[in-house]
Amino acid sequence: MPSLVSRGRGRRTINEINMVPFIDVMLVLLIIFMVTAPMISPSMIDLPSVGKAAKQPDQVIQIIVQKNDSLELKERDNTVSINLKDLAEAVKAAQNANKAAKGSKGDTTDNSAVVISADKSVKYETVVKVMDTLQRAGIQRVGLTVQLVK
Repeated sequence: MPSLVSRGRGRRTINEINMVPFIDVMLVLLIIFMVTAPMISPSMIDLPSVGKAAKQPDQVIQIIVQKNDSLELKERDNTVSINLKDLAEAVKAAQNANKAAKGSKGDTTDNSAVVISADKSVKYETVVKVMDTLQRAGIQRVGLTVQLVK
């Protein structure tokens, strides 16, 4: 109920909000937060970890995604430019060549890994397309590099 003020002849109401109770509530909340903030312990975040393979790959086939979205296939010291359509076939051929070389030694298990390296300015969509193409072709060990590609 608004208070009434009498000045001379008539009475009129005051249309102002009393700020004192609002300030009191804010000060009490501030004190509560200041007291409870040091008591809150910082929470720990469980991040996923990356494990190491039991056996290191015999051969690493590296696919390099350049800034202009062109692809290069690097196998040992050979680097070949390639397009996305022929990528899966080229990787399978490289893996089969590795199997054939190991087959002469008596071990026919496929232990070759495919690693995708991309420049930091490459669209994420391009890297995902490369991964999708390899996985649809049935290539098992596909990974991403975590180091800078120069």
